[in-house]
Amino acid sequence: MPKVLVSDKLSPTAVQIFKDNNVEVDYLPDLGKDKDKLFEVIGQYDGLAIRSATKVTEKIISAAKNLKVVGRAGIGVDNVDIPAATKKGIIVMNTPFGNSITTAEHAISLMLSLARQIPEADASTRASKWEKNRFMGVEVTNKTLGLIGAGNIGSIVADRAQGLKMKVIAYDPFLTPERAVAIGVEKVDLDTLLARADFITLHTPLIDATRNIINAEALAKAKDGVRIINCARGGLIDEAALFDALKSGKVAGAALDVFLEEPAKENPLFELPNVICTPHLGASTSEAQENVALQVAEQISAYLNSGEITNALNFPSISAEEAPILTPWVKLAEQLGSFAGQLTETAIKGIKIEFEGTVAQLNTKPMVAAAINGVLKPSLGDVNTVSAPQIAKDRGITVETTTRDQQGAYEGYIRLTVTTERQERGVAGTVFANGKPRFIQVKGINMDAEITPAMLYVTNEDRPGHIGRLGTLLGNLGVNIANFNLGRSDVGGDAIALLSIDGTITAEQLEEIAKLEGVKQAKAVMF
Repeated sequence: MPKVLVSDKLSPTAVQIFKDNNVEVDYLPDLGKDKDKLFEVIGQYDGLAIRSATKVTEKIISAAKNLKVVGRAGIGVDNVDIPAATKKGIIVMNTPFGNSITTAEHAISLMLSLARQIPEADASTRASKWEKNRFMGVEVTNKTLGLIGAGNIGSIVADRAQGLKMKVIAYDPFLTPERAVAIGVEKVDLDTLLARADFITLHTPLIDATRNIINAEALAKAKDGVRIINCARGGLIDEAALFDALKSGKVAGAALDVFLEEPAKENPLFELPNVICTPHLGASTSEAQENVALQVAEQISAYLNSGEITNALNFPSISAEEAPILTPWVKLAEQLGSFAGQLTETAIKGIKIEFEGTVAQLNTKPMVAAAINGVLKPSLGDVNTVSAPQIAKDRGITVETTTRDQQGAYEGYIRLTVTTERQERGVAGTVFANGKPRFIQVKGINMDAEITPAMLYVTNEDRPGHIGRLGTLLGNLGVNIANFNLGRSDVGGDAIALLSIDGTITAEQLEEIAKLEGVKQAKAVMF
């Protein structure tokens, strides 16, 4: 039974989800704050469920000998060292949609509070001042709202804003024209948005391309009297530039739920009366907290029990419906890669993976990752399905994939070709109805061989008597043959013998096989 540690506060219902899915769970909600204790115990767990308090550092990951998955109840994973997790083959998941409505509603709330100066008016009234004329607000009806980021949360904000009769424009490089029409927004470039928007709200992740996207230069291009809302990430706005723009009146007001440094306790923006501040409350509703807790428990349980991958940040997602269909193909892809990798003796320049027929209609990304892992593992060792694609990229190994409809006799198959400094080596395989993977082609030579844990690969010249001599030699060497599979390019041409054997074969035995007349190569291949 898989075992999961919950090191931050999650609802009792989430803990029960683990139990209902036959996952042993230790609920220790204060453990995440004690990094030394977490380091001591993490090695016994297959899964880790966290919020923001637990810091999953490289040191913690180094001690996580059995850890397979980290699930973050929420969106942000700043507290998880994803590269270190990837290197160890640990899936990192989040729950990006559980708090989307809550965050979008908070952005709308801040926009309305900004438009009507509600926090300042509340404080004034409580101070027994009746400053009715001081707090002159603006309507949002018929105003233009500029979205920077039109993903899940941004599209919900757009929907709510349209309900308030606002005109919504959006800047998002990944927003397609069709999607823009579907969510009822006008797609524009950033300069156009800045020039036209009465209100600007940010809903984008913090990456190099978005860091300080609202800076002094952007603010100079903005409409006079613009109001800015940020419920996404601190660092999207240059806070010093915003301070100056608020002081000068270029920006009429700002409502901020996130800051460059959090907890934010001594931020100069706090001094300004035209700024509304909240302490990162975007996801802080009882509904959102419950939703993300339940989702992360379900996602971790599904991965540990069936291999279903949802909302992973370092591996392609695999749905519950896909998992049983994909699993034998993923296994085949890794075995094809491993076969080619074990036979490769020089530096790899490229990997080509072709999917034909029924398999081409499936989610090929997990198969690609598995194939790359298979190719690299024999030479690198410390590599896994999660880390393999990044390692290949870092080493300058090109990865090419193609998909096509069925053209040959097999309903579906995968062909993998490895290009090295000296040659190309190709191998193809399929999955039969019983779920067992089989080789169907090696080096362009057709054959039919079940893939078994221990195999002997021999290439030779096609000569009479060779197979008999090889069988006799193997018998003399004490190697028991389980299956004998043959193929050749042409009469008298290159021939291949692919044998399933019992146990392992030693280096000394391989040397004897290589001495056999006509043998060009003899290799033990293990799966």
